[in-house]
Amino acid sequence: MSTTIQPDEAAASKRRSAAVKAPKAPLDLTARPSPATRRQRFLDACHGRAVDYPPVWLMRQAGRALPEYRALKEKHSFLELVRTPDLAAEVTLQPIRRFDFDAAILFSDILVVAEGLGQPYHFRDEGGIELEFTLDSPADIDRLKVEAVTERLQYVAKALPLVKSALGSKTALIGFAGSPWTLANYMIQGGGVKEYTKTKALFYSDPGTFARLLEKLTAAVTGFLQLQIDAGVDAVQIFDSLGGVLSESNFVPASARWIKQIVGSLKGQVPVIVFAKGVHGNWDDLAGTGAQVLGVDWNARLADVREKLPANIGVQGNLDPFLLCTTPEVVAAETSRILREMAGKPGYIFNLGHGVPPEAKLENIASLVRAVRSSP
Repeated sequence: MSTTIQPDEAAASKRRSAAVKAPKAPLDLTARPSPATRRQRFLDACHGRAVDYPPVWLMRQAGRALPEYRALKEKHSFLELVRTPDLAAEVTLQPIRRFDFDAAILFSDILVVAEGLGQPYHFRDEGGIELEFTLDSPADIDRLKVEAVTERLQYVAKALPLVKSALGSKTALIGFAGSPWTLANYMIQGGGVKEYTKTKALFYSDPGTFARLLEKLTAAVTGFLQLQIDAGVDAVQIFDSLGGVLSESNFVPASARWIKQIVGSLKGQVPVIVFAKGVHGNWDDLAGTGAQVLGVDWNARLADVREKLPANIGVQGNLDPFLLCTTPEVVAAETSRILREMAGKPGYIFNLGHGVPPEAKLENIASLVRAVRSSP
């Protein structure tokens, strides 16, 4: 089932007039009057200001769940889509056209930073991402060129204005990067694996070499995020997808301290969202990174997290992504439950607790958006 949520307010007005003559017509919940654009609602929430209802966007909202994306993938590889500005812009815009989210997030991959440093990646024939070489020694780390990152990633700088032009002032645009810790794991392991152990081994056994690598990655991520800010994004998100493999006691030295450096270097130009998957005992440490908003995965109770954080830090999340594979009724019920728990709490952005699964049903995503936009 393909359910499209139309953003045009003039069209919405005509539909409301038509509804007077045809009372059985379904209520268009996206036409709810609002003094703000979707973009302004998102930015207000990032800054803890009151909004009429929470802004909503979804991690991995662009991609395999959408038939229009799958149609493009029949003609182009994933890397072609990422590296070709007009194609990356098109994929970024697809979920906005269909669901009119409050924010778009650039279609890309966290490993573009590794590529920018000089460690390219590709997809294995049997599936999954693989780096073309692994970081096995200090000499491999020395080969990484921080100064080349922004030049090599100019395809991102060219894609973002295309998206920005299409969105206008109506919808926010989010840029992103992987955290230094998460990138280090992929770059040392050579790709995605079941158990990420090599980077932890380096952290414990050779802290000097570990610090050299993380310093380079911190500089590279900072430069890449600054490139995106210069290209016009309204906010950036740092994905610490592997933060949860660390113990609570080592989360700060291995990950949070480097994220803090990045956030500090960006000097508040745009809101920074930090999403550390699987990190549940380090809320003070995450707050200490300076992020304006913290993403929360689905294994934590959002209202409890809100109570543990300072009032000036927003929260984002955290519907279980699996629910998008169930039914619209289940999605609506669980979305409403989270919204009730977060009612009256400023600085809240509705999202999933991780990314949209490829098996997600379009009618379930539409149900989620309707539930958010009909919330009191």
